[in-house]
Amino acid sequence: MAELRIARSELILGGQKSGKTMRAENLAAAWLDQSPQHRAVYIATAQAWDEEMRERIARHQRQRAERVPRMTTVEEPVELAHAIGQHSRADTLIVVDCLTLWLTARLMPAVGKGEGTKNEEGASIAGALRACAGPIVLISNEIGLGVIPMGKDVRTFVDALGGLNQQAAAACERVTLMSAGLPLTLKGSS
Repeated sequence: MAELRIARSELILGGQKSGKTMRAENLAAAWLDQSPQHRAVYIATAQAWDEEMRERIARHQRQRAERVPRMTTVEEPVELAHAIGQHSRADTLIVVDCLTLWLTARLMPAVGKGEGTKNEEGASIAGALRACAGPIVLISNEIGLGVIPMGKDVRTFVDALGGLNQQAAAACERVTLMSAGLPLTLKGSS
């Protein structure tokens, strides 16, 4: 892990099970290994709406505790910019997992308040990135590579996530695309 260079800000994109979270955890572990004074905070945005999701979250918590035992987990599905600001310190690396579920909670009336717009969401994340005192790693899904969805609501969400990912990528020092567990640096140096 020592060979990993920690960027000031990094957006990790990829599909489901592409290795996004593992890369973020490896970056957090490398950060923690650099100094005993370093801290790492994992901001989880998932919400357990059914039994399968509750089991998935519990499994991820166990695995994360084994892989990066010094990393603290905070759950914040809606007020992400506030959570980033609350945990921002020069000695703390923040991992946000993931922007996709956060956007779902912000935009979907059945889940959240349905109050945000894609421009507001991207602006709030960009502002939180600029204000963050320490390094930050954002994880998001790349869902726009498949066929165009049939339903209007799904198309609207794919568009909103694509816009959010573009705004986050513009604000980050490094952007990494994960595929089959392998990182491809799209912006910045690896």
